[in-house]
Amino acid sequence: MRARPRQRLPRQRPPLRLGARPPQSPGRESPVSTPTAPPPPRPSGVREVIGYNWPLYAAGLGATAAGLALAPHLPRIPAALARTGALTAAALLAGSTAASWWVYDRSALHSLDWLGDLLPDGPGDHLVIATGLDETSRTLSERHPRTRQQIVDLYDPALTTEGSIRRARRRVPPRPGTLPGHPSRLPVATASQHTVFAVFAAHELRLAPDREALFAEITRTLRPGGTLVLVEHLRDGPNTAAFGPGAWHFMPRREWLRLARGAGLHAVAETKIATLVTAFTFRRSSA
Repeated sequence: MRARPRQRLPRQRPPLRLGARPPQSPGRESPVSTPTAPPPPRPSGVREVIGYNWPLYAAGLGATAAGLALAPHLPRIPAALARTGALTAAALLAGSTAASWWVYDRSALHSLDWLGDLLPDGPGDHLVIATGLDETSRTLSERHPRTRQQIVDLYDPALTTEGSIRRARRRVPPRPGTLPGHPSRLPVATASQHTVFAVFAAHELRLAPDREALFAEITRTLRPGGTLVLVEHLRDGPNTAAFGPGAWHFMPRREWLRLARGAGLHAVAETKIATLVTAFTFRRSSA
């Protein structure tokens, strides 16, 4: 009697548990997805400037619309004044918007390409001072990765009272490792820095004693022969033509020279960026 051949049953795979990955064939690996950090926000351009200062833009647009709407219903002279006021408000808005686009979107401001002429040997160990908005430290660390960087943020609603700074800070939060500070107390060792950067930071301190205290602290942190790089709009003819009354938010050139001189720093160089921004370098004595 011949034996009946064995019937081969199909091999069954063990049931998959919920959430388990299906088995992979030998020699093949499933790609592993690694979480990626969100990209940093792009440097502020005209769109962001409008967002930070939207109440001023809303007021300007409102004044323009109100003047043009009222003019047809007014006597001749008041109507002419209303139209003139409306056109002036519109011109100021257009001029400041165009100037912001030229400086923040089109120039080399954010790329720091202008810095090589001021610091041909690089920044060395450096401190970046911010007052609520830091758009300098990341580019510096990318361009000079072998240098040691410290960041101090002086943001304090009692000192930096502009609403635009609060809105900017929400969009660009402080970078990891940023230390809080005060104009009269920077958490940085004495004579530890080759360079200190204050880019659009010092003018946000609206009281002269706070600015004077900051410059004294900057001098303390600089090594002998160290450099302060100060970047600011100035309250001058070109900025007044571009920003109108908004230029009164900036400080005149003589104020920065006064502060540096009072802190024991002497002017070394001064250069223009996109006509409307001035970069100063001040140096501490080598003695």
